[in-house]
Amino acid sequence: MLELRKITKTFGQTIAVNNVSLSFPPGQMVGIIGRSGAGKSTLLRLINRLASTGQGDILFEGANIGKLSGRELRAWRSRCAMIFQQFNLVNRLDVLTNVLIGRIGTAATLSVMFKYFAAQDRAAATLALDRLDLLPQALQRADTLSGGQQQRVAIARALIQNPSMILADEPIASLDPRNARFVMEALRRINQEDGITVICNLHTLDAARAYCDRIVGMAQGRVVFDGPPDKLTRQAVQSIYGDAGDADVDENLTSTLGAYPPIPAASRQAELADAGY
Repeated sequence: MLELRKITKTFGQTIAVNNVSLSFPPGQMVGIIGRSGAGKSTLLRLINRLASTGQGDILFEGANIGKLSGRELRAWRSRCAMIFQQFNLVNRLDVLTNVLIGRIGTAATLSVMFKYFAAQDRAAATLALDRLDLLPQALQRADTLSGGQQQRVAIARALIQNPSMILADEPIASLDPRNARFVMEALRRINQEDGITVICNLHTLDAARAYCDRIVGMAQGRVVFDGPPDKLTRQAVQSIYGDAGDADVDENLTSTLGAYPPIPAASRQAELADAGY
């Protein structure tokens, strides 16, 4: 159980997260939605401790995350893997090595610098790439891949951290609808098959509705909606995205994934091959 108790975070005079209390049971897939500047990214960075803690407490299995430091903090960041919109890969390195960097929290620093990894780590990285349909690209440079492929490499890197949860900050914001679908399906499969909690900031409602068990809506740093996708009414959407009128709400209801419905598992491999993946 991850629990946030009355979390508030300010930057100067700006309140980024305002008195947020949430709990996340193990194994959920949660989509956090809201306008840019609503506090979504700051919330994830507070959980992962990439941002310094403000007021309130973040608890995981009884431990106060805000008080961790040194080795305990590094161990938490391994258990709480982060995926970013910008992929954060090392372009000049091959795909396999980029995945193996996910072991940096448990491997010796010199071993990582000289790209020496234990056989079991290489095996784990290979299996992660295979799960994400990227094994043929294992020895390619990261910068030769498409955006969707690079994001799946980032997911594989997160997987070999053996995380208890994955935090994904706008993982499909820079992808076309086809690649966005591949990435969201990969996260959903990991959530269902491994029981890993996934908390995902999303820019579009259709992605949250299609792939998440629960949706949290934020506006001006506060939580204004928390519930299952079928409870996300037009009125709830209005509270999340503001009172700019029906046109604004309709824009946020418009599907970017709708033209590409979820792929049946049996046809996924064939479609990836047809797309050159």
